[in-house]
Amino acid sequence: MNPSTRIDSFNLFGETAELADVLHVETIRARSELHDWELRPHRHARLHQLLVLISGTGEAELDGNRHYLTPPCLINVPRGVVHGFRFGSGTGGWVITLTSDLLDQNLAPGEGVRALLDLPAVRPLPGGLQDLAEQLFSEYGRRDFGRAQMLRGLALSLTAAAARAIAVGHDASAQAQHSTLFARFEALVERDFRLRRPLAEYADELAVSPTHLNRIAHQATGQPASALVNARVLREARRLLIYTNLTAAQIAYELGFNDPAHFSRMFAKGTGMPPRKFRQQLAGSG
Repeated sequence: MNPSTRIDSFNLFGETAELADVLHVETIRARSELHDWELRPHRHARLHQLLVLISGTGEAELDGNRHYLTPPCLINVPRGVVHGFRFGSGTGGWVITLTSDLLDQNLAPGEGVRALLDLPAVRPLPGGLQDLAEQLFSEYGRRDFGRAQMLRGLALSLTAAAARAIAVGHDASAQAQHSTLFARFEALVERDFRLRRPLAEYADELAVSPTHLNRIAHQATGQPASALVNARVLREARRLLIYTNLTAAQIAYELGFNDPAHFSRMFAKGTGMPPRKFRQQLAGSG
């Protein structure tokens, strides 16, 4: 992998047009075979992907973590997560791509499903999910009356099954029993984490006190709200250090820091090492 000065952000495996349909379904072979069964690391700003593998072999890289794939398995790729794949020739299965709008419309924040789907994961394929993927693929290829409604219904069942698989063995506290207020806070953090906004501004926009916002964040995650903002900044910093060749100073400015030294101290406090050592360690283990 040759890092560049940015992480590619695609709508659908390199396509730049908006996803025109309700969703998109294709076989693993259809796209991967065009690229010698390897898809370099990239991310989708507004798309969520579920990969259902039923045969073959492969590796998945999700935000710098490598997973060896043993089908049948499910791969959950939330929007914004940097991901890449290397499949064994002939690997079978499907890629289901859902728009964020579709998920937002169908998954209420307080139900817990969306919180689990926001976690990148590789899980053994649960019973019944292969049948759902096959139905989706079949319905997607037809143009029958009620097609959009059928696709939405099947997609909702698929996401619920995926969330259930992710939840197995997952700490209940990490499932983040999101309140509507906490979901709004998360959306604001995702939108503004590069702006280095003080917590009081987030609280003001949500029409609550900083104390109340901290209480809600702690109930959902066990951490104060400010720690969640810092965690989002650190996650983006790690992505940029892994997938680009931007200097630590350039990354600091990209993430809204006026002083690169301040960024380095914050990164070291959060990860246990300064940015340069973090990158050197990655190079040594590559």
